[in-house]
Amino acid sequence: MQYGFARLPADRHYIIANARAPRCLVDGGDDLPSSDDLVALSIMIASDRIVGVLPPDAAPEGVARIDLASGIVFPGFVDVHTHLDKGHIWPRRRNPDGTFQGALDSVKHDRKAHWSREDLWARMNFSLRAAHAHGTVALRTHIDSAFGQEDITWPLVPELRAAWKGRIDLQFSSLASADLLCERPFASKIAGLVSKAGGALGCVTYRTPNLTAALDNVFALASEHGLDLDFHVDETQDPESRSLAMIADKALATRFEGRIVVGHCCSLTRQPEEEQYTTIARLAAAGIAVISLPMCNMYLQERHAGVTPRYRGVTLLHELKAAGVDVAVASDNTRDPFYAYGDLDALEVYREATRIAHFDHPVSDWPRTVTAAPAQMMGLAQYGRIGAGRGADLVLFRARSWTELLARPQADRTVIRAGLAIDTTLPDYAELDPFVGPPK
Repeated sequence: MQYGFARLPADRHYIIANARAPRCLVDGGDDLPSSDDLVALSIMIASDRIVGVLPPDAAPEGVARIDLASGIVFPGFVDVHTHLDKGHIWPRRRNPDGTFQGALDSVKHDRKAHWSREDLWARMNFSLRAAHAHGTVALRTHIDSAFGQEDITWPLVPELRAAWKGRIDLQFSSLASADLLCERPFASKIAGLVSKAGGALGCVTYRTPNLTAALDNVFALASEHGLDLDFHVDETQDPESRSLAMIADKALATRFEGRIVVGHCCSLTRQPEEEQYTTIARLAAAGIAVISLPMCNMYLQERHAGVTPRYRGVTLLHELKAAGVDVAVASDNTRDPFYAYGDLDALEVYREATRIAHFDHPVSDWPRTVTAAPAQMMGLAQYGRIGAGRGADLVLFRARSWTELLARPQADRTVIRAGLAIDTTLPDYAELDPFVGPPK
């Protein structure tokens, strides 16, 4: 078993001294000494809570002191957009050409052939074990919810939530084409499943015929059942795909009271600049949050055999944030036809987003995109920050600066949950061989 590099007292009464943390994630961070958007601090732990944020050299009497030697501390990560039900099917169902359509077709065939209760439980639980070992404390997954699959997967939701209670706070969102939610008996069934699970009503708006009517139904259904909304939006390089603007207009017209998040939003980057800023202003006015999936979108978007990709699918995060739109980045798919890689490691997501979307020079408050921002989108304000009275859920790194943190995978991190260091041993892929087969 691996527990990282920091040895913590078993009685959960100690101080993590001489540490650094992202200034934007520390309650009262502006009052602490800082450099390069990192504050110097010590964190006092008692039982399962943080009871104090102190100067970096603090050494209270009678309290065990763990010197982090200027190492960086993050709060537990929050991954707001994942697909646990698709995870790890790559060994048995690859994407034949790496395209979006190839992914759709491959998953469709795999779902029909293999997505039993036993198969789903094995793969979803495996993914959660990896996320937990990497330091994730809350996660939302989309659940394919059409063509009868909803009757197999949604009954697993309460069991997964119970199995992971106290380790990962799980949320669930339906996933079906928006036009299917125009069919009243089916729509009511899905809304009932989501409502029972305390989840979000989700759907895909790309390639939806008569999207105006479909959005009317989706917003009415969410309002009727008191549900938040979670959309897969414009996952394409086609500038004519404008469902993002339509969602913003519908939210404003209906004065929708729930939370709305939109993922992907790739086509926004291909539209005229004036239209981009008009749409962004509408999103800000409607209070809609945007989630970018940089690794998956760069894998799928603009893929043509023998052609180097020019347009990569990462939406206008800097412009959105500057306009007051809350933004996050997330894992999306893991070792499936939509993305052949990944391990539900939010630090990897943040590292790649920094490189791809320039979350640096300055770092500013971009660390919020895998912590506090997605926590707010999920209505879980207790996560994503470091402060007195908050849970002692932290991730410790030897790295002392941003370049050290983002240059390596940080495989020796120490993950603290409720004041205790957890086992950070990652699950062995061979465990999935009975379900997905060995590598070919």
